[in-house]
Amino acid sequence: MTRKTRLHIIRHGETSTAGTAIYQGHDNAGLSDRGKQMYLQLTKRLAQTGLTACYTSDLYRCLWGARLIGKHIGLEPRVMPCLRELNFGIWDGKAVDEVRQIYPDSWQAWSADFVNYRIPGGENLLDVRLRVLPVIAEMVRQHYDEEVLVVAHGGVNRIILLDAMNAPLSSFYNINQSYCCHNIIDYYEDGNAVVQLLNESL
Repeated sequence: MTRKTRLHIIRHGETSTAGTAIYQGHDNAGLSDRGKQMYLQLTKRLAQTGLTACYTSDLYRCLWGARLIGKHIGLEPRVMPCLRELNFGIWDGKAVDEVRQIYPDSWQAWSADFVNYRIPGGENLLDVRLRVLPVIAEMVRQHYDEEVLVVAHGGVNRIILLDAMNAPLSSFYNINQSYCCHNIIDYYEDGNAVVQLLNESL
């Protein structure tokens, strides 16, 4: 039988800026009270999965939850800065309307080609894919016959999911990732990947 690695990939909980249209990439936003409660609820579900390892973005909104989950299931999260969200560069932490007004040319260029356009001082989706997917591949190789938790961001999760489905980055916004949602991907030793769960929300 072909061995597999099962990745449980979650998005961070609701942030303190929820409800405001902000480009939140490497900006180290905090969690709302609801966001912390989301992690508590998810911890109970994940405790039943038999996880053997946990990897997390180093940004607070992920790291807080990874530490909470790890404490409850006896795992020390491995902090991976390469799992950070897309770097929005000069837009980071700014409201969408503000970006449109201050950087109209940049915003229009990104809107026309969000896959290839690199925001000044930041990244494009190709950059994120290049730093994230090799790390995911290494996790899979190291954890055959195990279940692993990855605590990351909406953009990072979409890129991982699209890759598993052999879908193009142009489909980036065809996948939703709610706060603290749960995704499951089975990676088989023969190179196949199957998405078993997508955006299961609390």
